[in-house]
Amino acid sequence: MMKFFLTFLWLSLGFSSFAQSSNNASETHHYAIEVAGIRVGTMTAVRQPQPDNRTTYTLISDVKVSLLVYTVKIYYKVVNQFQGDKLMLSTVEAKTNRGNYASRTEWKGDHYDIVANQYKYDHKATERTPIDFTISSLYFAEPLQRSKVYAEYFGDYFTFSRTSRGTYRAVLNDREDEYVYEQGRLVKIIKHNAVKNYVMRLLD
Repeated sequence: MMKFFLTFLWLSLGFSSFAQSSNNASETHHYAIEVAGIRVGTMTAVRQPQPDNRTTYTLISDVKVSLLVYTVKIYYKVVNQFQGDKLMLSTVEAKTNRGNYASRTEWKGDHYDIVANQYKYDHKATERTPIDFTISSLYFAEPLQRSKVYAEYFGDYFTFSRTSRGTYRAVLNDREDEYVYEQGRLVKIIKHNAVKNYVMRLLD
């Protein structure tokens, strides 16, 4: 059961033909995290424009589930710094019953240094192509005409495709998500899991 809830971190925590929203006002969205229809936590997504064409994206997720013999606690935070359409720095902090984990993606002038040390997942890489869209961006724009999105938690890309139902399917290795938009707003995320799917629903 702990493994199931820890896998939720790889998301949990929009896309359009442009990289980031052009809105200069701060924007905040709140989501309920549910398993089998039971609310187990919350997730907050914040977009904050900064001076000098910079933007900060923050995701904070807090989950607490009481089981028969113990309580699962997961705190997850992502902070992304963009300069224009380019990701400059991404940090991921995860605190769980099983320990603390972290990921970092940093632009070094001509490449990114990528290090991800998460629960049963370790990854190091160098990426030379500028990253212009991440999972955190999904909460603020619909992914029109995009085939991949950078996942801060894993330091790797999800492939994206439009389904016949008009939703978006995201795949990375054996992991799969479904993103549901209504009039350009992300209203639901379905995280597919072998044990039990979990759902994030927009509250505002």
